[in-house]
Amino acid sequence: MSRFLWQPLPLFAFFLTFISHLCLTQPLFAQEIPPKVAMIKGEGKGWVELGEKDFQTVNGDSDTWVWKEGVCYCKGTPVGVTKSTKTFTNFEMVATWRHMKNAGNSGIFIWATEKGLKGLKPNQLPSVGIEVQILDHGYTEQFEKSTGKKADWFTTNGDVFPVGGSTMVPFEPKAPGGSSRSFPSKNLSKGVGEWNHYYIRAVDGEVRLWVNGEMVSGGTKCNPKSGFICLESEGSPVEFKNLRIRELP
Repeated sequence: MSRFLWQPLPLFAFFLTFISHLCLTQPLFAQEIPPKVAMIKGEGKGWVELGEKDFQTVNGDSDTWVWKEGVCYCKGTPVGVTKSTKTFTNFEMVATWRHMKNAGNSGIFIWATEKGLKGLKPNQLPSVGIEVQILDHGYTEQFEKSTGKKADWFTTNGDVFPVGGSTMVPFEPKAPGGSSRSFPSKNLSKGVGEWNHYYIRAVDGEVRLWVNGEMVSGGTKCNPKSGFICLESEGSPVEFKNLRIRELP
């Protein structure tokens, strides 16, 4: 009797050890949403680095976007974008960025379509896509001073919104007046000259944004839900690094 019990135990113990190791070392399944508080670094199986070879300028000068030692330097003029050389549907990506001037403006467009990019001239932006905004805190003060209006329709902590003919149902909180702009639930962006970390998860027409390790904004029922990824030049110098992406089913 004791011999009968003794033989299977090593195999059973091995099985438990193997399963435990698998659960601790494997990345999240594509269908699983990371925790609300999570610093995703873009490391592990399936993640690839994005660099100069993965982007092409759409409507900028030859020196609007300069890549050097893994950092993308954008001078901010003219207004425009550089787009990924391929399209993406379901994916997750990370990007580290910082503004180099007070009141700087930039962003990351996802699911920008060929139609939305076609024929763009300098000082024009895509007319189709979802924008994940990158805005320095000084922009609010500058806007209110120059317009005399309250800056209640945007924030500087990671708004997500559809542009042009695109649509999205925003997560709460959202901008007032029936806007499709998702406001961040928490103010986490750092100021000019400081590096910020974005993790963007875009799956089945739903986009979620983590700012410096916490999920704050996003939306669902996006249209389109496939397209190019674009980095935005919008009048002020900005830098990007650690751009990484993983495609999902």
